[in-house]
Amino acid sequence: MEQVKIFHDRTGNTLTVWFGNPQEEYVCEETGDEVILMKDRTGRVIGFEKLNFSVSPPDQLQISFETISM
Repeated sequence: MEQVKIFHDRTGNTLTVWFGNPQEEYVCEETGDEVILMKDRTGRVIGFEKLNFSVSPPDQLQISFETISM
């Protein structure tokens, strides 16, 4: 089963999402919208980081997921 890992850094105001193995990160690419894509050696995106991310009070971050069967 695949895992999605989500990290919210309140001090750095970043939200990092991994849907691949973080240890396979080979290169990062900025998109220009305060988003950084993390890619593996083949160029496949395995995660992203949103810069300047903050959560409004009551300081709860709610996340929901949808999957598509193929």
